[in-house]
Amino acid sequence: MKIAFVASEVFPYAKTGGLADVAGTLPKELEKLGHDLKVFMPKYNTFDEAEHGLHYQWDLGGIPVRVANRVHFVHVHKALLPNSNVEIYFIDCPHFFHRFKIYTSDSDEGERFVLFSKGVIEVLQRLQWAPNIIHCNDWQAGLIPALVKENYNWDRMFDATSFVLTIHNIAYQGRFAKSVFESAELKFEHSQPGGAGEFEGGVSFLKMGILFSEKINTVSETYAKELLTPEYGAGMEGFIQLRKNDLSGILNGIDYHIWDPETDKLLPYKYSANDFSGKLENKKFLLKHLQLPFSENIPLIGIVSRMVVQKGFDIFADAANELLKLDAQWVILGSGEQIYEDLFTKFAHFFPQKVVVYLGFNNELAHLIEAGSDIFLMPSRYEPCGLNQLYSLKYGTVPVVRKTGGLADTVLDWNEFLTQGLEIGTGYSFGEYSGKVLLHSVQRAVNDFRLKEVWRKIQLNGMNKDYSWGRSAKKYVVLYNQAKRQSL
Repeated sequence: MKIAFVASEVFPYAKTGGLADVAGTLPKELEKLGHDLKVFMPKYNTFDEAEHGLHYQWDLGGIPVRVANRVHFVHVHKALLPNSNVEIYFIDCPHFFHRFKIYTSDSDEGERFVLFSKGVIEVLQRLQWAPNIIHCNDWQAGLIPALVKENYNWDRMFDATSFVLTIHNIAYQGRFAKSVFESAELKFEHSQPGGAGEFEGGVSFLKMGILFSEKINTVSETYAKELLTPEYGAGMEGFIQLRKNDLSGILNGIDYHIWDPETDKLLPYKYSANDFSGKLENKKFLLKHLQLPFSENIPLIGIVSRMVVQKGFDIFADAANELLKLDAQWVILGSGEQIYEDLFTKFAHFFPQKVVVYLGFNNELAHLIEAGSDIFLMPSRYEPCGLNQLYSLKYGTVPVVRKTGGLADTVLDWNEFLTQGLEIGTGYSFGEYSGKVLLHSVQRAVNDFRLKEVWRKIQLNGMNKDYSWGRSAKKYVVLYNQAKRQSL
């Protein structure tokens, strides 16, 4: 199968969230299954080619792309994704993509991704490479299905092409003034009331993708169900309900070449499900680094997160005074809203023997927190997939999570299954979004930590789960085949 994979960010070249991890790994796994992949992303000036060892195999220049009645000449650079034979094509247009950030609040933000979308189609034409599937990720690629079906329908090359749209986070909808659709030369009717792209007086790239793609998926089964509701649908629930028969959830995987305590190059001590001794040594090493005292019976609770309401920091703040009374230590890595940065800085100041906070991000420390902590906390308001709970499971670090999105699909509550006589739990979860219930769940984990046999069972249950990308890639192949059999 020929698959064009279109994303606005691809690891390791550009990353603001989970999309980059998906785009940097899933195509490689699909290629291992025998499929022909080409990845497309903008050529930002925010990454250094030399730093990433980029060697362009060829350049294609001077492709005219019209946006807002102006012709821009696009250059294309081809390379290979690291450690693979997957081709990646960088769409280069300095006027639009040489900015200080990947995403901006500039007045031409919509036009930037109109150019990207048209550029992808133009490159496919120049290559004379007719994909069976164009896999569009998030709003930045949301116009491609409509553009191919309506603006490029004269080219019979795309007659057998179907479209899959993956929604990584419904909150990001690509909403702009109606004039942006004019700049894309889309049909006038799409931006009018009741039109395919009209949304709350403006237009939405994501809505166009939802209505023009053969299949739509998101990054966990529970999140797919949540998107049908007003609570989680962010105003898009009605349009998603129209397509509910074509909606599915496929859980993101993780790269076990990077996240495996048995081989993790960033850990001072390696360990596995068969030999836990290294985990305790990592905890001692981390506590020494944090200048916190070590006690075998006091759990270390880790958090690696953006400090924003979406991640549950409002209910953490509500319960903070009681949480800090627990017989536990805390290490928190992240940054975000000033109110939460200030709150945690204050806690670290008043409880220097219990709380250490690092504002910002440090990849080596993130790995060490996953390995050295006993408990990992993710009380998210919503979480399309979540990755840290998957890392935690692999590292024998028991997650405490809110039962939403991918967290609900991957963390099995120990007590819930124990009441059914089943010892299959992998962590602790709670449903009600409140500080009181969060506190109770953390208390459960802290209490069970002292029951060594129970705790080891929970750890092993998690470490033996398979959340590899290979598993997810096979599900995407099924989705692609379903899309091929269907034509809107």
